[in-house]
Amino acid sequence: MQYSTLLRQRLIALFLAAVLLLFSPLALQFEALGSWLGIPVLFIYIFTVWAGVIAATAWIIGRGSD
Repeated sequence: MQYSTLLRQRLIALFLAAVLLLFSPLALQFEALGSWLGIPVLFIYIFTVWAGVIAATAWIIGRGSD
């Protein structure tokens, strides 16, 4: 029972961090930077954060019991 509570807390913290990174004024800062290799920097930022959230979720779930 202790592990499931810890797992739930970690996933909620990850969700809140993802919401903060994707839907805050921080994300709008990358819109003004233009493009890098023809790709808008905002798209690179969004997909990098998205991939990081997926990787962090896999790492949290895959850790097993502490």
